[in-house]
Amino acid sequence: MFLPIKELLDGLEVGSIPLSRKRELHQLSDYINQSIQHHKKVHLTFICTHNSRRSHLCQIWAQIAARYYEISDVHCYSGGTETTAVFPKVIKTLQRQGLEITQKKKKENPKYYIEYSEIMPPISAFSKVFDDVSNPSSQFAAVMTCDHASESCPVVPGAEKRISLTYVDPKISDGTPEQKAVYKERSLQIATEMKYVFSQVILNKP
Repeated sequence: MFLPIKELLDGLEVGSIPLSRKRELHQLSDYINQSIQHHKKVHLTFICTHNSRRSHLCQIWAQIAARYYEISDVHCYSGGTETTAVFPKVIKTLQRQGLEITQKKKKENPKYYIEYSEIMPPISAFSKVFDDVSNPSSQFAAVMTCDHASESCPVVPGAEKRISLTYVDPKISDGTPEQKAVYKERSLQIATEMKYVFSQVILNKP
């Protein structure tokens, strides 16, 4: 793992998460634990309306947190109820936090490759609907990261578990002097919570 990313995660204080929020996060760590206990690969799809901000931040930080705790066979995805594009401020925020990001092509919905480790494959990020062919179609947890997606998507076909972990949309700061700080804060909040989720995973190591 790149040193800046490890140092960032080392410094995140999971003790700052309120107890009520930890109870919500336990839904996700419980699902991961159950999958591991049954010797199953862990597939997590984070869903938000436009698959442009929160769902990508969750996918990326969850994948990184799994690696941070050396938990294998965890595969994280994201999707929306409609296709747009990854919002550029998300990419800039992650770059400032130590991730190395390349863009495949300049187009309306570009694909980004996000690197966080010298040995792990990059995370692929582009906007898509949650049932895109690149996402799992069965045996996965659907993690709803916004209220609108949760309401408009009462059933996620193929999901064996549905979890609500909503976040305030950093979009509320777009076009304001607070935008940079708000995106940084939301990214760090999600990173902290994903760190906590995977810190609760119990591995049966010899």
